[in-house]
Amino acid sequence: MNSRFHGFAIVAALAMPVATSASETAAPENQTMSQHRYVGMWTTDDGRIRHELLPNGRYDEARGSRQSAYQGRYEINGNHIDYWDDTGFTADGEFVDDNTLHHGGMIFRRK
Repeated sequence: MNSRFHGFAIVAALAMPVATSASETAAPENQTMSQHRYVGMWTTDDGRIRHELLPNGRYDEARGSRQSAYQGRYEINGNHIDYWDDTGFTADGEFVDDNTLHHGGMIFRRK
């Protein structure tokens, strides 16, 4: 083989992307959320607002009869939660205990 082309083949091979599985490319916070104690459904006492913390680090909030009224991602640090809505606004909240979440001036209970 001509050494000029041999060098080209090595460089071309090194430049090719390497396939990885979805789990290898997932963000670390998404992996840790799957087993987090706060993952699950949270609702206001009247049931009007239902806030589901999904195991993949995303949330889905329903309001009244409006399903998926708000969606986005979240991160939990200790008993504090930060939200980044897909429409661009941010919010936060505090878990008082394993069954109570204060968020946006409302109180949510685990369901």
